[in-house]
Amino acid sequence: QVQLVESGGGSVQAGGSLGLSCSASVIISRLKVMGWYRQAPGKDERQLVAAILGDGIIRYADSVKGRFTMSGDNAKNTMYLQMNNLKPEDTAVYYCYAVQRTNSGNDEYWGQGTLVTVSS
Repeated sequence: QVQLVESGGGSVQAGGSLGLSCSASVIISRLKVMGWYRQAPGKDERQLVAAILGDGIIRYADSVKGRFTMSGDNAKNTMYLQMNNLKPEDTAVYYCYAVQRTNSGNDEYWGQGTLVTVSS
């Protein structure tokens, strides 16, 4: 079992910055995947924002490249998402995401979600 607890988020004007944190109950370097997703208001699907796979490469959605930065602190088992130059279209509930490899396959875990609101 992996527990993911998010913090951060809030409201900001366009062009501003916000930071999100995701504290994991396990050693994050041992997770198969860690990342951030978001779900915009009125949308059913969650969109990948950024993720790091086993190869250590961080992948970003085209819409956030150059503005968002994902990082991690292994000592704190915490993952971060720094969001700069925010746009109204970044408004969404942001979810921390993790995949843990198990003997029977891969288990997925989600944080509780945190709302980011960007006003124009």
